[in-house]
Amino acid sequence: MHRVIISGIGVEIPEPSITNEELVDSFNAWVDTENVRREASGETLLQKSDSAFIVHASGVQTRHVIEREGILDPTRMAPRIPARPDDALSLEAEFGIASARKALDHAGLEPGDIDLVICSASHHQRPYPAIAVEMQQAMGTKGAGFDMGLGCSSAAAALHIAVNLVRAGAHRRVLVTTPEIITGHLNFRDRQTHFIFGDASVSMIVEGLAQGDKRPGRFEVLDTRTWTQMSNNIRTNLGYYTRTAQDDSYMINLEGNLIKQVGNKVFKEVTVAGHKFIVEFLAEHGLTPQAIRRFWLHQANARMNAMILKLSFGHEVGHDRAPMVLERLGNTAGAGAIVALSENHADMKAGDYGLLCAFGAGYSIGGALLRML
Repeated sequence: MHRVIISGIGVEIPEPSITNEELVDSFNAWVDTENVRREASGETLLQKSDSAFIVHASGVQTRHVIEREGILDPTRMAPRIPARPDDALSLEAEFGIASARKALDHAGLEPGDIDLVICSASHHQRPYPAIAVEMQQAMGTKGAGFDMGLGCSSAAAALHIAVNLVRAGAHRRVLVTTPEIITGHLNFRDRQTHFIFGDASVSMIVEGLAQGDKRPGRFEVLDTRTWTQMSNNIRTNLGYYTRTAQDDSYMINLEGNLIKQVGNKVFKEVTVAGHKFIVEFLAEHGLTPQAIRRFWLHQANARMNAMILKLSFGHEVGHDRAPMVLERLGNTAGAGAIVALSENHADMKAGDYGLLCAFGAGYSIGGALLRML
């Protein structure tokens, strides 16, 4: 059984951004038009959104996206992402490679040093060929590749698999990449979710630690853990059987098939589950939350993270102990906790413990106990 480290981390954030005010203006312009139709037909009128509601509900101020103009167009309210020919690199593979190259540079490795690629994200562009296999070919990595997903726990779940494959000796170096283009699956006409998500791509290099190799400034992965429990409170029904439930026109009706969530239930149930997961996971290693120098939690909801940590510590915990990137990036699904890790670890000392923990639809939780070398 081998010791395992995260030797490289890469983050790619798209340049375009959308503020709360811009998003609200677009949403409310659509509501005005839609309510004229609804009033004429006797339907219930829609409620407008506002920036104060968004900040209170989530803590998000702005988000970065692959394409903004289509999202902000009240007649469309979805990103404009042109189709590419089959012999061209797909958008998701391109986005994953952008962060993967940064992770390889951080680790001081070349693509040929990698013998497995895992592309794990909350949504994939297609079922096959696997995005990971496309990345393997484009980058020149060796061995194999496969796709997987576990909602917003996708990166943590893939890390769990990669660490144990390396620890068991099945692979030497694994590239875990999480390219989250979640705006392509978001319903920007749903007041409860239109403001939540942004796009980001993250990658990690997982490899064995050779005997006598110190690797200062890198994290040893002491243990990983996953947990799931079925819940429909965060759900998307869009899939490859969607058209089979439509009428004979074969036109896919997206109404009710895009992301939806019951926010208040998610908040309560994930808070309880997240607190329990963290305390029990640490206890298995003889640790308490107080022993952890830094927590990199899923970047979904500022109030939820604060409550989970308050329950775990018995008091409120500040930004230094549990940094947030949510305010400026939005919820970047599986990528968020890795972005927080990438941006907030340089001040840690050898021997310091850190806990990576993500919560996702399912429900799902993925965690990794790390120690700075």
